[in-house]
Formats: sequence, structure tokens, C-alpha cells
Amino acid sequence: MTDDPTKTIPCSEGIVAQMAAYVTDARQKPAPEAARQAAFRCILDLLAAAAAGLDEQGPIAVRHMAMTVMGSGSVPLWFSGKTGSVIGAAWANSAAASALDLDDGHRMARGHPGAAVIPAAFAVGHETGSSLEDMLSAIVIGYEIGVTIAAARTSYGNSGTWAAYAVVATPAALRRTDADTLEHALAIAGESAPNQLFASAPTPRDPAPEGSDVKEGIPWSVVTGLVALGLAEAGYTGPRNILDSRRHYDFAEDLSLGTALHVRNTYFKLYACCRHVHAPLDAFLDLINRHGIRPEEIEVIEVETTSGALRISNRVRPSNLTDVQYSIPYCLALAAIAGPQALLPLTREALSQDRVSLLASSVRLVLNAEFDARFPAETLARVTIKARARTVVSDVTAPLGEASKPLSWAQLEEKFRAATGRMATEAQRLQILKAVNNARAGDINNLISCVEALTLTVR
Repeated sequence: MTDDPTKTIPCSEGIVAQMAAYVTDARQKPAPEAARQAAFRCILDLLAAAAAGLDEQGPIAVRHMAMTVMGSGSVPLWFSGKTGSVIGAAWANSAAASALDLDDGHRMARGHPGAAVIPAAFAVGHETGSSLEDMLSAIVIGYEIGVTIAAARTSYGNSGTWAAYAVVATPAALRRTDADTLEHALAIAGESAPNQLFASAPTPRDPAPEGSDVKEGIPWSVVTGLVALGLAEAGYTGPRNILDSRRHYDFAEDLSLGTALHVRNTYFKLYACCRHVHAPLDAFLDLINRHGIRPEEIEVIEVETTSGALRISNRVRPSNLTDVQYSIPYCLALAAIAGPQALLPLTREALSQDRVSLLASSVRLVLNAEFDARFPAETLARVTIKARARTVVSDVTAPLGEASKPLSWAQLEEKFRAATGRMATEAQRLQILKAVNNARAGDINNLISCVEALTLTVR
């Protein structure tokens, strides 16, 4: 028993306790420089994704609900001119950031930590008046917890199934939550997170999930994580041995938390679509550019890929933008006919194009066992195009933007410009980029005021 009867006995031997101990230790010191710089890259990239997704129907609906049911407050709903509560703002910003599948990802997690961690960090950082260094440390901690848990899962789960853990860790670092409360918050979040049973199901899936704004459940995992932390702070308890379940998790004996610094190994996207589409798309674009192949010449497109790529819907006649994001055939055809700029950002104009669907129907997806054996550490593809009297074959291709060959800061700024082309004026883009660069130089206040004051609209 503890001296305080309102406190439960810490679960000192379990994985959750080790996670809580890491958070409470790591938040006491600045993040290592390499991790700090990686966090800045993730912030810039996520602001691009959020601005691009701001006007989609899902984020619009979430903003409405955030202000209606989550209470009022002073926390910015990015680029909307509106404010809300901590939970409402984090929810809305996460919804915008994840809407178009432009947000960052991580190989080990097989999912997207940034769209959960960064909105939570900014919302709670605003609430607590946190310093730049504290916010960067919290972001690094959130990525570390989320990716570590996601990588230990014994079965695949969409990002929403594990991101709530990362969301708990991030504000707990900023609020200086004690270890015992944090243990319960992590447990509550893990047991309450979106289950995504339909979307995460293994193949064959009959039927394949219809494309929808729910997607991977990332925004709702943000709500779950923040509510879980609040509940634990109020005395609510969770099953602290949740991560000790060998049926669901397989952790290394030494977790080595804080040594991998997973935020450094984040990948960034240059197209608004699922990462499984990127390697085939890069290989395909290289072929048609190198050989001068016109869309009307193409008879067959064969894509050798991994099992992960075969489990997405891959519809040739998508009915919404989420369907487009999860379709290798349609994205390849769209890029061939409209150019790769049609995927940065993805807009409603991409839908209902019969010519694109016709070309998409010529795509054949084939499992390559060698590529599959290297997944998820690598996501490889090889494309063969048969066009009239010739057949051309691509090199084995990894997608652009991998952590092993990262995008430069200049390339991330260029992505921001392209992604915000419909939503921001050039003056607004320059203002945001200047604010991010000021943050890199030590001034976070300019960035916070920028995302609060600027209102972006479809131009």
C-alpha cells in the first residue's frame, strides 16, 4: 500500500511503467540536436499537410464539432481564424493534417505519428505556455513512444490503434504529469483507442473498406489520448499491464527508449496518397519520362510490389478522395495524364475522370516475394510498361523522401509551397516559412501567432 490511499501502487515491472519512466526522465533535458532538427522538419511538413487539407469535408466537419461539443478556448485551429479548447483544437488540426495523406510516416510503425503528436504538442504547449525546447522535447518523446509501441504489435493496426499512446506521452511531458498518473493514462488510451478492425483487417477483405473520412482514425486517437490523460489526472484507472500481453505485443527485452530517437527516421511524402503508392509511382514516372511514353500508347502496366500494397483498396473508379489515396492504379494513371502535380495537393478535380479510370484498368498488381521479405523496413516496387511494340522495365525503386535519403529543408519548403498553392497567397506562404525558420533560430512565439492569425481560404 502507498501512504496516500488515493494513489495506486505503481506497476514498476511492466512495459507501461518503463514507458512512463522514460517520459518523466527525457522531459527533464533538451532533446539531442539531431532529434531537434528532425522535429523542426516534421513541424514544417505537417503544417504543409494541414494547410492542404484544411478545406476538405472531413476537417470542416471536425472543426464544426470541435467548437460545438469540445468547449471554447484560446487554442488556435490552424489557419482557420478560429480557436477552441485544447482537445477541440488538437482534434481539428489533426483532422486537417491527415486528410490528404500528405503527413509524415515511419517504417517501423507502418503508420503516421506526426499528425497525432504535433497537433497535441502545439495545443498543450499553448495551454501551458511551454518553451520551444520543452515542445521539441515533447514531440521527440511522442514519436519515440508511439513508434516503439506500433513496431511491437504482433498484428498490423492502422495508425489510430497506437497513436493514442503517443498523444498521452506528448502532453504528459509538457504538463509534468507524475509517473503513476502517466502509467494509467497510457493504459486508458491503449484500451480506449479506435479499434480500426475493419480497416486494419488482413487480406482477403470482403468487402474492402469504402473510402471515408474516418481513414486511419488518427484524429480520434488524438481525442482519446488527451481525454485519457485528463481522466488519469482525475483518478481514473487503466489496465497498466496492457503492453505486457504477449498475444498483442512483442517488445525487445531492452526497450532502449531514447536511443533510437525514432523522430530522426521519419519519411516525408511528395504525393497525397498512401505510402504503398509512392514507389510504384516514382518508378512509373521515371519510365514514362525516360522513354517518352504517352498515356495513349500504354497497353499494360505491371507493378511488382509487396503484400501491404495489395491490401489497400486499389479501385480504378474511386468515388472519393480517400479512395484515390489508396489506389495504385488510379494514382499512376492520374499522374500520367494530368502530371504528378495532380497529387500535390490532391483535389476533387481528380475524381470522375473516365480517361484516367480507363488507363487505371490496365494496371496489374503482382506480389514480389523478395520485396515482401524486405517489408516494412523497405517498400520497394518495380514497374513494367508495355506500350505498342516495346516493353520497358524500371529499376527496383524505393520511394522518394525515405529517412535513408531524406528530403532537404529546401525540398520540404518546396513541398509546402506546392501543397498550399490553392490555400495561401505567396505572401502568406512566405510568412509561414519565415515563422518556421524563426522557430529553428529559437523563437516559437512567431510561429504560434502565425498559425493563429493567418486565415487560409481556397483561392
